[in-house]
Amino acid sequence: MSQIGAPRGRTCSRSPRSRTLRSVATLTSAVLAVTVLAGCSSGDEADEAPVAAQDDAPAARDRVADGGTLRWAVDALPTTLNTFQADADGTTSRIAGAVLPSLYTLDERGRPRIDPDYLESAQVIETEPKQVVLYKLNQQAVWSDGREIGAPDFVAQWRALSGRDTAYWTARNSGYERIEKIERGKNDLEVRVTFAKPYADWQSLFTPLYPKQVMGSPNSFNDGARTTLKATAGPFLLKGIDRKSGDVTLTRNPRWWGQQAKLDSLVLKAVPRADRADALAAGGLDLAEIDRSTAERISLALRDARTGRNGAQAALAHGPGAAITPSKALRSWALAHGSDDEKAAEVKAARKKNQEAVDRYARAQDALAKYVVRKSLEPAYTQLSLNGESGPLADERVRRAVARAINRQELAESVLKPLGLPAKPPGSHLALAGQAAYADSSDALGEQDTKEAQALLADAGWVPGGALRKPAGTKAGSESEEEAEKKEKEKKEKEKKDEGATDAKKRNDDAASDEGLYIVGDDKPGDRRSAPAVGANGPGNGTGTLAPASDAARRSAALLARAEALDTGTGAGARAAKPDHGMAGAYAPRGTAAPVTAPDAAKALGKDGKALSLRFVLPSGPGSESLRAVGDRIVRMLDAVGIRTEVVKVSDESFFKDHVASGDYDLALYSWPATAFPATDARPIFAKPEPASDGSLLVEQNYSRVGTDRIDQLFDQAAGTLDEEEARELVRQADARIWAAAGSIPLYQRPQLVAARADLVNAGAWGLATPRYQDIGFKKPASSGGAERNR
Repeated sequence: MSQIGAPRGRTCSRSPRSRTLRSVATLTSAVLAVTVLAGCSSGDEADEAPVAAQDDAPAARDRVADGGTLRWAVDALPTTLNTFQADADGTTSRIAGAVLPSLYTLDERGRPRIDPDYLESAQVIETEPKQVVLYKLNQQAVWSDGREIGAPDFVAQWRALSGRDTAYWTARNSGYERIEKIERGKNDLEVRVTFAKPYADWQSLFTPLYPKQVMGSPNSFNDGARTTLKATAGPFLLKGIDRKSGDVTLTRNPRWWGQQAKLDSLVLKAVPRADRADALAAGGLDLAEIDRSTAERISLALRDARTGRNGAQAALAHGPGAAITPSKALRSWALAHGSDDEKAAEVKAARKKNQEAVDRYARAQDALAKYVVRKSLEPAYTQLSLNGESGPLADERVRRAVARAINRQELAESVLKPLGLPAKPPGSHLALAGQAAYADSSDALGEQDTKEAQALLADAGWVPGGALRKPAGTKAGSESEEEAEKKEKEKKEKEKKDEGATDAKKRNDDAASDEGLYIVGDDKPGDRRSAPAVGANGPGNGTGTLAPASDAARRSAALLARAEALDTGTGAGARAAKPDHGMAGAYAPRGTAAPVTAPDAAKALGKDGKALSLRFVLPSGPGSESLRAVGDRIVRMLDAVGIRTEVVKVSDESFFKDHVASGDYDLALYSWPATAFPATDARPIFAKPEPASDGSLLVEQNYSRVGTDRIDQLFDQAAGTLDEEEARELVRQADARIWAAAGSIPLYQRPQLVAARADLVNAGAWGLATPRYQDIGFKKPASSGGAERNR
């Protein structure tokens, strides 16, 4: 189970010895998809849980036309064709799904099902003295070079991914390291896999299955499979990758033994999400995941088409021409034909530019009316991650207070309800609604409760006025605090009496430098938050803020030591106090707020002279609007209980690698995909971080840095039992403890919005299911087979 687009494998936190991160999360409102293993086995109470239906325009194969090319948008061309390498991405997985064997595919509830094109059966035939799984292969299954798929391919993949040979640059080996040996069965179509110790998630192995030509040597695994595949075995073949045009072309496999692919070819086109509305309007795509704004434009175009309104009329109703009233149009015409030649030329140019915009919008709306929006819930959830390594969030009570301050139902409804999708927040970190392992364990943490959140903060020592209180016994140099205050008072009285040039210079020396000055209030995002104050506890994060010179050295040292992830400020009132953004027009170093009045400071939550403030890191890219809107709501919810936040917006490229993975944050929003095998795939995400010999922290994929020995034990027990119900129960117990630890808070299952040509069938928003590539195609015309009406 890996973060969408995120680095896989072990991560060394805050250390120059950290592993090179070879992929970066692109966390926008639509995140890069990766291979998702979702669901488990047979029915239980999870079957009763609400789940969003697939929306993929299902059609029987006899109603699908033979031939045609599907142009399908992807985020980028693949950097590798090997899904087991660290920089594999969603495009890598999509190609693998179409051209390589998948022994198990996923149904609409994310449960693994044998793919009969490759397997006749697979079952555990022995448990004592060791677990043995017998695979019986489809006798027609062959690689594109004509060789039978068989035991040599299983052996090569096991050896490459077992972790025993470090020459293989693998991103993951979960499960393969448990295998003791692989043998040929009674004949070439049988493969016996013996495990050194029991492994519950054995169905996760050998999907996708690569040929021995790829897995057989480190060179072919590490380098050869990055750009080409020596053999494939799916309904499609990899014809080529054109990096100049940004296309990956797949064509029918003439050696395919299963049902022939309906399409002649499938072209994956690299189109950034921000450009997809224009690409759809230009008719350059047939299928594309889209954001909410593009979905709304398509919905408008369809509504206009149904009411008989053409694109030109639509442009005047809700496009660029909507703001032109009759009076404005008349005045513009008068000026364009007036006696003032200079003014007339200016107005004519503006009218021409506006008409061009109207024409473009009209053409686009006419084109977009040929598409439909198919929607479901993506097999992934968005969470709020709380970095528990240091600072206030190292205290479990503060993490729980943050969680109790957040109304998850409100956040889920804000994202999903406008789209007409189920808006129930996930109750599990380890499964989604409809999956066999799903159970709502959120009661282990509790629902939103402002009073309980405030009580937890008070119990942790964060109280109103705490920012003004110094710890008992605090001294300034060799003097007591009382003596220091007395001297400070005498100093102020002297300065008040003597305002000569010498004293003016002295006061200027005590002030912050002019370097980096800005107008306070000009870069604040509104009344939802306030910036940290100037002073000994001011900001020092190095991202868009400037600490006063007297504090810079201390903050720099703290950052280099990575001792804490806390940026403090003046705090916000627990109840009635309003955030102070400073007075617009006043000058101060970047990142500071105007001075806080004594009554406000007295109400601010603090502890031992430090205000309670958390650094909330969000991506700033054009596709992250929805995520930032959720972040704004969270800021207001935290303000209500007295927790101040400093929102830091960073580029999408650096968000995950430089902030989340490195631990340079207090709060962050990002997504994890679902998994059918949580005992295996989720363990590194929630494993207890371990100290390294150099003092750094080995976190694997646990970027919240919160874990317990008991959670690890439950995962290990779940992975080691062959009793499916026992394994599910152990996973649920682990999930309850993950909730209680409050290192991550699942907020909502991500929406899946897909634009598709109206006549495209068996494609769209698949939800938890695996696409069946050979069934995708275009509906036969009604005259050819009485096909049902297009959606």
